[in-house]
Amino acid sequence: MLEQRNFGIEPWAIRETGLDLDNLGHAESVFALANGHIGLRGNLDEGEPHGLPGTYLNSFFEHRPLPYAEGGYGYPESGQAILNVTNGKVFRLMVDDEPLDIRYGELRHHERVLDFRGGTLTREFEWVSPAGKVVRVRSERLVSLAQRAVAAIRYTVSAVDQPILVVVQSELVANEDLPGGGDDPRVEAALANPLRPEGHFLDDSGVTLLHRVEQSGLRMAATMAHDIDGPDGVQVHSSAHEDIGRTTIICRIQPGQQLRIVKHLAYGWSSQRSMPALNDQVRAARSVARYHGFQGLLDEQRRFLADYWASADVEIDGDAQLQQAVRFALFEVLQAGARAERRAIAAKGLSGPGYDGHTFWDTETFVLPMLSHTVPDAAADALRWRQSILPLARERAEQLGLKGAAFPWRTVRGQECSGYWPAGTAAFHINADIADAVIRHIQATGDDDFEREVGLELLVETARLWMSVGQHGPGGSFRIDGVTGPDEYSAVADNNLYTNLLAQRNLRGAVAAADRHPGQAEELGVDQEELADWRDAADEMVIPFDLKLGVHAQSEGFTSHAPWDFAGTAADKYPLMLHFPYFDIYRKQVVKQADLVLAMQLCPEAFTAEQKARNFAYYERITVRDSSLSAATQAVLAAETGHLELAYDYLCETALLDLGDLAGNTEHGLHIAALAGAWNGVVGGFGGLRHLSTGLALAPRLPEALTRIAFRLRWRGRRLQVTITPREATYRLVEGEELELRHHGELITVPKDGSTAHPIPPRPEVEPVHQPAGREPLARRVKGHQV
Repeated sequence: MLEQRNFGIEPWAIRETGLDLDNLGHAESVFALANGHIGLRGNLDEGEPHGLPGTYLNSFFEHRPLPYAEGGYGYPESGQAILNVTNGKVFRLMVDDEPLDIRYGELRHHERVLDFRGGTLTREFEWVSPAGKVVRVRSERLVSLAQRAVAAIRYTVSAVDQPILVVVQSELVANEDLPGGGDDPRVEAALANPLRPEGHFLDDSGVTLLHRVEQSGLRMAATMAHDIDGPDGVQVHSSAHEDIGRTTIICRIQPGQQLRIVKHLAYGWSSQRSMPALNDQVRAARSVARYHGFQGLLDEQRRFLADYWASADVEIDGDAQLQQAVRFALFEVLQAGARAERRAIAAKGLSGPGYDGHTFWDTETFVLPMLSHTVPDAAADALRWRQSILPLARERAEQLGLKGAAFPWRTVRGQECSGYWPAGTAAFHINADIADAVIRHIQATGDDDFEREVGLELLVETARLWMSVGQHGPGGSFRIDGVTGPDEYSAVADNNLYTNLLAQRNLRGAVAAADRHPGQAEELGVDQEELADWRDAADEMVIPFDLKLGVHAQSEGFTSHAPWDFAGTAADKYPLMLHFPYFDIYRKQVVKQADLVLAMQLCPEAFTAEQKARNFAYYERITVRDSSLSAATQAVLAAETGHLELAYDYLCETALLDLGDLAGNTEHGLHIAALAGAWNGVVGGFGGLRHLSTGLALAPRLPEALTRIAFRLRWRGRRLQVTITPREATYRLVEGEELELRHHGELITVPKDGSTAHPIPPRPEVEPVHQPAGREPLARRVKGHQV
């Protein structure tokens, strides 16, 4: 049965009662706060104990060595790793003469609450010191969504039944000791104490620390200031040193009295700005935060989130745990990208150091479609970041002997960082994934300016890549050989169907955009001959199909490979990549994550309904989901092909991935793409949302366990609400002009300021599909019944 750990179930919050010291790292990721620029892991205010300390600035990194047993042409020379920067979360508390450490004394009560509508992490606990002194502490933490550079903490200490002398040391701490990062001593050495002091300043308002990173050359600043309210006689002293800034507050508190400290934090970094300029920048941001005050920041946060939920909320009746998990997912995706502002959205967001803080193709394929329908400005900014690294992508293409742009498989700042060449060199589908995100964003927003200024250039340069990666083969067919698709268990294959279909979409999208903006296309060097080449390549693209089996082949020859021995593979041998040689995996029919199935989701008009059903059943039998990205896609196609209960299981697995720590690695950060996949499992799966050549289409249908789903999304200046019950779907325009869309293939009109209801056709009769032995999705249990 699929469960989540440690957290109570409620619709708009994650609540932890008690404290599990053995799972601090997991909770720190779940309780992380971020805004796309700053990320604060949910560490305890006292700094210790901790699972993994973490404070991050988007794209602030250091180079690190990449280990190669043997070098090769085109291998990246170094990696990049996001850094744990100056920690401003710390409040060290002394009660009389004893430090507050929850591992000692008695912890009578401890509760943390992550509020999705308030955007805050609240913590309350009562502690009895070894000497018998009782203290009650409440902290409220936020990373501002409205003030990009700002975070704030309100920390309140109360005496309970005896007078106590309280000393609070509020700190900025750089170069914290971290748990070991791996077995390579070169990496450990490169990232040990990476922040080099450049300046430390003490002024009437607070403390500022400035540091520089040696290899990347990046500079950062962190500053803090305090507003203090307490009994008479409070004493305050501040000091600043190279790696630590400290404000010490001392007072005596009588029973019923309290000391309240508001700590205002501001962060900034730059690759170009001088130390004085960066110092002034963060101090100005700190001043703005103090001008608003903590309550003002809270009010701004609530207004920002109210607007977000008005466009993004998903309501689910019939499964309270799924309701909570989906809202958690929506909140975390927002935190990852809301204020990234032309920087990458990493696979872990800013919740942990997993994957070294890199961004991958899953940002464009899973995260941006959700953001384009909910926070379109954030999606546009993420694609503007891709445009900003085009010079590096062109350099990489040239290094590989190709034209156009070859975007990195994994990166922080734009250079390729993958030491695994079948992905870092051969997974060219990243370029088509970026193009696909551009096309979807333009379809969803109708933003002509974005297409002209950003989208066209990205589409042109990625289209040029396909013309040099691919070739015209016998009979005029256009082939793309020797590439790795999304399924990394089938590397360096010929004519990977996903890659070919997305490249085809890329080429046609580039032609259409160039036709709409001929002047800008001409400035990019596009002429009629090049457009004709793109059209021909798209029209002649090889789409592998096995006539004997009646299914599409994931790549040319894939369905002729020997089957994997699933029955003989023990449960503890997954993921396969950690227990079997890639040589064995590559030449067998076994799929790490949905590949061809994902192609059916993204390119729905390339397949008939019968082909989708046969393909889904075939690949379901060989997909082992050794990737967190797989279940969301399988949920969408399971729903489309009539396997609604299976879709429900996959959706729940995706949504509860981090709350339940199902992969066992949430302590290193949340799985942002899988969380975005939870939105897509609801909206694309049970809502049936698709972008078709004819426009917006939905085909809603519910599993038996759910009695109602309602969701909102943006579409070309409108806000549409879709409400689904077992028998009908209601479409209502919350904002904007009337809208034409397709409901189960029927063209309907949703009136301005009105709604329209339409019956849902009966679910089709389908034969059950089967998964590899032991790799079935975990079944859900709702209201005491297995579903």
